Amino acid sequence: MVTSSEMRLLEEFERASRKSNYTIWFGHYPTSCILSPEPGIRRVMGRGLAYLCGHLHTLAGLVPNMYTRQHTGSLELELGDWKDSRLFRVAAIDHGLFSFTDVKHASWPVILVTNPKHALFAMKHHEPLHLIQESTHIRVLVWSLSSIVEARVRIGKGPWLTLTQVKEGPLFVASWNPQKYLAELHTLTVYAKDSSGREQTIEQPFSLDGSQPSFRFWPRALLMSNVSMFFQFLFGIMVCVCVLPLCILRYVHRLALEKRMIRPRLRWKFCDLWLRKLWVLVSVDRLFWPLVVSAVYVPVGPWFVGEVIEDHIGVVFAWGIFVNRSYLPGSLTYAYGFFQMLTFQFPLILAVAHCVEFRFWSLYVDPLCSFPRYLCRHVCPLLIVTLQMITAFFFWLAYGTMALFLGPLRTWSAVLGLILWYQAATVHKDVLREAAQVWVPQPLAWEEEKSESQAHMSQSSL
Repeated sequence: MVTSSEMRLLEEFERASRKSNYTIWFGHYPTSCILSPEPGIRRVMGRGLAYLCGHLHTLAGLVPNMYTRQHTGSLELELGDWKDSRLFRVAAIDHGLFSFTDVKHASWPVILVTNPKHALFAMKHHEPLHLIQESTHIRVLVWSLSSIVEARVRIGKGPWLTLTQVKEGPLFVASWNPQKYLAELHTLTVYAKDSSGREQTIEQPFSLDGSQPSFRFWPRALLMSNVSMFFQFLFGIMVCVCVLPLCILRYVHRLALEKRMIRPRLRWKFCDLWLRKLWVLVSVDRLFWPLVVSAVYVPVGPWFVGEVIEDHIGVVFAWGIFVNRSYLPGSLTYAYGFFQMLTFQFPLILAVAHCVEFRFWSLYVDPLCSFPRYLCRHVCPLLIVTLQMITAFFFWLAYGTMALFLGPLRTWSAVLGLILWYQAATVHKDVLREAAQVWVPQPLAWEEEKSESQAHMSQSSL
């Protein structure tokens, strides 16, 4: 979160940077994750060529190449992290044209085309793009641990052109006639080889008429939107998915028990099977209420108490953090909450439903079962709980022992998962009687007749 005083300081930096030819902003968080007062962080940085940032990186590999062009016309470029992805960025400004490439460590040679510029990253309001049409040479920067012995370039399916090294630096050039490529997008291919035999080939589009490919949806959504609102919406959807269907099914179950409605029968066998699993789940109080309450707790109660910042204990909620006598509104906390519901709460509901329905079926319908089905009954919930314990371990590494023991989000939820798995696997037959009245009424009627017969015989003997 950027305070008003920090925003004024950034505005001073921006005014001072107007005296320079080019401005590039650096930061840790993407602008979508930064809360700031008016005029907003994006507008303050809007005159710069690019904002280079991290934090989201590639979103655990789900969104590689997280780049976009903001409404101000400047680029926002996330970089994959060094720790896991071993990525670094090489950037250059060639006559006012900003170019970059993200390179995986030990991928040699490194190739960066500076003219003609990559069409996707062209900024017509920030760069002198007309200089590409007026240029006489294709310009490429090439680096390697060994000397470059071969470098060539071609446009489309045209002939290969030899790139000539300028002096002893990384710059390689080849003459070209840009007037041949004034319309539409074209593809530039560069090949380089060093004296150690390492080779690299890259392709990138360029255009001279302003044609541009589009940025992919997810990078644009994550970098141009308000991530806090975006994940708050997804988080709310997941909470509703984990709570409302169970509550509705619980109400329908009561209506079916009271003979006020007939149990629905779905056309697809798979859907009808999962309807039965969830139906049996909601009929058991000791499973239904913990699952509903734990799902409602995530957006309401504290997630953990721990050392949020060095030497300061904080309390973390979905909607904000209390630390050092200050309140920080929730931003990425909604993202963590969303993934908690998606990767633990929702799978746990399905796993417990499968486990208790398996128990129900073995008690009332068919006591025999195959080993794979028996294994799946226990492996699924245990796998979910194990993954949750792993996340609790990383919480301990990040926030300390207090966060481990006072952590309902991670530690306590893993314990709850174990308890629910045990309850579902060992539930008594009498507890499942209500579900049996709906799903297997005939055997239950036989049992009632048997008990009535036994009672009648007892009265006769008296």
